[in-house]
Amino acid sequence: MRAFRTTTLLTASLLALVAAAPAMAADEPQAGNVGAGNTGAATLGELVITAQKRAQDPVDVPISVTAYSGEFLEAIGVKAFDELSAFTPGFLVQNQSNNNSGFVMRGITSDSGSATDETRVSIYQDGVPISRSRGSYVELFDMERVEVAKGPQSTLFGRGALIGAVNLVQNKADPVGNDWMLKAELGTRGYTVGEGMVNFAMSDTSALRLAVRVRQNDGYVKDLAGGDPFNSTDTEAFRAAYHIELGERFKLDLIGNYQEDSTTGTSFKSHTFNPTNPITGAVLGDTGVSSGATLSAGAGFEGGAPLGLERKVYGVTALAEFKLSDSLTLSSITAGRRFHSVEVFDPDGTSLPILTFAEDAQGRQQSQELRLNYDNGGRFTGFVGANYFHETGSWRIPGQFDERLVLALLAGTSPLGISRPNPQPLAYLTNPAYLAQVLNLGFGVPAALAPGLAANLKPVHRETFANSSENTAYDVYADGTLKLTDKFEITAGIRYTSEERWAGYSSHVDNGRSILGLLLAAPTATNIFLASQPNAVNNPLLPSVGLIAQPTTGNGQTFGREIKDNGLTWRLVGRYAAADNLSFYASYARGRRPDVISASGPAAPLGAARLNVVDAETVDSYEAGAKGKLFDGRLFLAGAVFRYDYDNFATSFRQGAQVVTLNAGKAKAYGFEGEARLQAGEYWTLFSTYAYNHARLSTGLRDGNSFRLSPDHAVSVGAAFSREALGGKVSFTPTYTWRSKMFFDDDNDRSDLQSSGLFPDTKVDEFQNGYGLLNVRLGFGAVDDRWRIEAFVENVGDVSYLKDAGNTGDSFGIPTFIAGKPRFMGIGFTVRR
Repeated sequence: MRAFRTTTLLTASLLALVAAAPAMAADEPQAGNVGAGNTGAATLGELVITAQKRAQDPVDVPISVTAYSGEFLEAIGVKAFDELSAFTPGFLVQNQSNNNSGFVMRGITSDSGSATDETRVSIYQDGVPISRSRGSYVELFDMERVEVAKGPQSTLFGRGALIGAVNLVQNKADPVGNDWMLKAELGTRGYTVGEGMVNFAMSDTSALRLAVRVRQNDGYVKDLAGGDPFNSTDTEAFRAAYHIELGERFKLDLIGNYQEDSTTGTSFKSHTFNPTNPITGAVLGDTGVSSGATLSAGAGFEGGAPLGLERKVYGVTALAEFKLSDSLTLSSITAGRRFHSVEVFDPDGTSLPILTFAEDAQGRQQSQELRLNYDNGGRFTGFVGANYFHETGSWRIPGQFDERLVLALLAGTSPLGISRPNPQPLAYLTNPAYLAQVLNLGFGVPAALAPGLAANLKPVHRETFANSSENTAYDVYADGTLKLTDKFEITAGIRYTSEERWAGYSSHVDNGRSILGLLLAAPTATNIFLASQPNAVNNPLLPSVGLIAQPTTGNGQTFGREIKDNGLTWRLVGRYAAADNLSFYASYARGRRPDVISASGPAAPLGAARLNVVDAETVDSYEAGAKGKLFDGRLFLAGAVFRYDYDNFATSFRQGAQVVTLNAGKAKAYGFEGEARLQAGEYWTLFSTYAYNHARLSTGLRDGNSFRLSPDHAVSVGAAFSREALGGKVSFTPTYTWRSKMFFDDDNDRSDLQSSGLFPDTKVDEFQNGYGLLNVRLGFGAVDDRWRIEAFVENVGDVSYLKDAGNTGDSFGIPTFIAGKPRFMGIGFTVRR
C-alpha cells in the first residue's frame, strides 16, 4: 500500500504541474516529445506517431505510448531491442540470444519458443505482425521511429497485443532527393559495425532505398577450453525498399527484409560446479557468472554441430494506400515471412557431457489487412478493417545425455554424487565400479545386478520431442473518435477474432530405450534384472522408456488436436484537451489471449501425447494519464497510472525438462509510468523515464509471487549536449539506466516450489538485485552533420549483472546463469550526404 500511495502522490504531483501550466503552453503546434532531428543535436525535434492509425502529435494520443525517432536512437547508441527497452518505461527485453528473447510489457512476458503458444506482446514491422519469439528479434537500423504502446491494444494492433505492442517503422524510399550514409565502428572484444544506406530518387514519384548493417563481436565470456568466447554476435541485415506514386491518390511501398545470425554458444554458467578439465579434473576457473566457462556440445550431437546459433529471418511487405476521396483512404498491408533457427546449447553449465540440447524452430506467416480510414476534418474520425493471418510452425528439441553422468548427478550432494564444486575427472565418474556403487548404495540395486546394469548405461542416449501448429485467424475491427465539444472527445474500438488452431506433438527415443530412464520410471525387480543383462538396450521384453520425454505411440507418432476460438476485445477512452498542448485521458480496455493448446509428452511410455486446452487469458485494464508540452514546447511531460486484473493467467511450469503452459488463476498489477523531456537552453536536452509496476500472482501455490522479468522500479536519465566549437560541432551524451530486483521465473526460486522433483533445487539465487549501467558518448563533427567521429564507453563501471538465471539446467537441479555485457568501448565514424 505504501508503494501505491507513493505512486498516487507522484502522479498527482505530475498532473498538478501540468494543470498549472496551460498558460505557458503555446497555441501553435510545437516540437514532438523525443529527440528527432539531426543526430546528436540537443533538440527535441518534431515527432508524429501513428499508434491510432493516423498521424498525430503525441499529446493528442490518449494511450500510454513511448516513441523515439531513429535519429534519437542513433544519438544515444541504441542498436537493439534490449538497449531500447532500457529507455522505455514499462518495457523490458531480455536477450539470451537473437533466437531466444523475451519481450516484457508491464510485467507480462512473451518469450515461448513453442509453436503452439500464443504471443502476449505484439511486435510489428511496418504494420506486419512478427511476434513469434524465435523470429521477432530483428536489427534496428535505418529506422524512422519506434512506438511502444502499453496496455491492451488489440483494436489497434491485433489480437496478440494482450498487454501492449511495439511498432517498428522503417525508413521508406523517398522520391524527394538522393541521399546516402556510411558508418563504421570499432571497439574492444572484436566489436565491429558496418552500416550503409543509399536512397535513389528515380523520378518525382518513385525511389529505391537500400540499407545494410553488419554487426560483430567476439563474445565476452572466455572459453577456458580454448575455443571462441561465448555470447558472440555475428549479424548481417539487409533491406530494400521501393516507393512509387501513381497520381495524387495512390502510393505503394514494397519492402524486403533479410537477416542472418551466426554466433557462438550462450554462456550457461553453473553456480554449482567450477569449470574443470574433464580429463584431469584440474580446476580452470570459478563459478563467477562473468568469468570463463567450459562448455561443449556432446560428441556427434546433431551431426557434430557446435554450440551456437544459425538463424535466418526474411520477409516481403507491400504497403498500398489509395485515397478514395478527401475524407476516405483505403490502406492495404500484404506480407509473407519465414524464419528458421537452430541453436545448440550446453544446459548443464559444466565441462562434462552430461546434457546437450538444441532448438530447431521454423515458422511461416502470411497476412493481409484492409483498412478504411475516415477523416474529413470534422468532429468524427475513425476506421474499420479486416485482417487475415495464417501461420504454420514447428519446434523440435533434440537432447543427448550421458546416462552415467546423469546417474552421478542424481546422487546429489551425497558422497556418491559428483563432487561440488570441483567435479571428478570423466574417467572416475564413468568407471563401472563407481557406477555400480552408486546403483547399489544410492538406488538399492542388488550388488549382484549393479555391475551388469552399470555396464549397460549408455554413454550417448538421444531422444527428441517436437510440437507443431497451424493457425488461421480472421479479424474485423472498428475504432472511432467523436469530439463532443472542442475540448472533450471519446474514443471507442472493438475487434472480433475468429480462428482455427491445430497443434501436434510427438516424441521418440532415437537410439533405443534409456536404461537409466527404465530404472527411474519402472524400477521393478524384473526390469532391473533384465536391464542388467547383456544387450538390454534391444531387449524386446523391456518397455521403450525415455529419460526426459517419454516416446509417443509407435516411438514417434504425432498426436494432434484442433480447436476453434473466437472472442471480443475493446477499448473506451475519454480525453479532455485542457489546452492546445495539454490533455488528460482515462480508459478502460479488455485484452484477450486466445485459447492455447498446451502440448506435452505422454504420461507413460508409448502412450498418447497430452494436448490440453488452456482457457483464454483475459485482462481488464484501467488507466488514467496526462500529457503536456510547456514553455513553448521545450518541455514534454507524460504520466499514467494503471491497474490490471487478470483471469486465467497463463504461466510456464516445468514437467521434467519440458516447459508447458498452464493456468495459474488470477493475477493483478498496478503502477505508474512517467516521461520527461526538456530542452534546457541552447545546448542541452535532458530526458528521463520512471516506471513503477507492482505485478503479482494472487491465487494458487504462487500467490504473492512477483511476475518474472518484472522489476518494481525502473529509471533512465540522460542528457544530450551539442555546441559549435573548434570549427565544428561537439556533442556529449551520458545516459544512466537502473532497475530494481527481479526474478527470472514466476516461482520466484522458492524452495518449496522447486524441491519436489527428481532434481531438487533448494538454493534461492535465481534473481538479480538492483543494478545500474552508465554509458557515455563523446563526438565531434561538421556543423551540418556531413561527417562525425565519436568515442563511446558502455557499462562504464563494468557492473556485473545477470541476463537470466535458472534455464534448462534448473530442471536438473543445477541452474545456470547468463552474464550481462561487461564494459566495452570503441570509436565510430559516420559520413552522410
